Amino acid sequence: MEEKINFAVVGIFVVVLSLGLIGGVLWFSSGKSYRMVYDVYLAYMNESVSGLNLNAPVRYRGVNVGRVQKIALAPGNVEQVQLTLDIERGTPVKVDTVAVIQSQGLTGLAYVELTGGSRDSPSLQKQADQKYPVIKAAPSLMRRLDTSITALLANLNRASENFNALMDEDNRRAVKNTLAEIEALSQSLTQSTARLTDELPRLAQRIQRSADAFDHMTNELALAGASASSTFDNTRQFTNETLPEVHQLVIELRGLTRSLRHFSDQLEQNPNALLYGNSTAKPGPGE
Repeated sequence: MEEKINFAVVGIFVVVLSLGLIGGVLWFSSGKSYRMVYDVYLAYMNESVSGLNLNAPVRYRGVNVGRVQKIALAPGNVEQVQLTLDIERGTPVKVDTVAVIQSQGLTGLAYVELTGGSRDSPSLQKQADQKYPVIKAAPSLMRRLDTSITALLANLNRASENFNALMDEDNRRAVKNTLAEIEALSQSLTQSTARLTDELPRLAQRIQRSADAFDHMTNELALAGASASSTFDNTRQFTNETLPEVHQLVIELRGLTRSLRHFSDQLEQNPNALLYGNSTAKPGPGE
């Protein structure tokens, strides 16, 4: 008889303990143990909320401040999804606060992120025709990427169509002829450059010989003028006035010869200089 009484007591104790545990879990999960109070807000999304589940977190700048209470199509507008959000009282939900759906890492689980909300902005209040305050919604990152990629592809498609329309048969023929003419001009200039490269050294040599001849003639005239200076005044005048000019001519001819040789060397090393000019030297370190 005592064993039966003991089993009955144990059974009653187990039942009471189980009920106590269940009640404790419900109490903790409801937030009453922390005396947490929630305010209800609405948000209307213009995109798919795939991955967003009931009781999904609501975060304000990354801090958990609530949960998603309900997900449903918006009444009277099937293009929107109405989210009912439980947000901890005291959370600074402002009139410029925006709700955005974000994905959590690689799991793909979604949550609602509240962003924006300046310090001086007033708190969000419900309007006269609203049951709860409505938080503005903004497109998610995936929605923005999808919109941008779609616009980019559309632009590329239009550019391709415009290019194909521009490059018709006549335009392609004109471009081909232009390229052929440019190639012919380039070959002609190359041949001209080669001829100049061959002729310039010989021209410089002839000018050098002329300068030597003038120099020799100047020396001869100077000697002749010096020997006859005591007899012929006109010869003295010729020696004093004309010979310096001849000497200056010889100097200029020698300078021209050096310039032609320098130009010939540059042209031989860089034939394209005749077409494009000398390339500007790159500045050295610290210049």
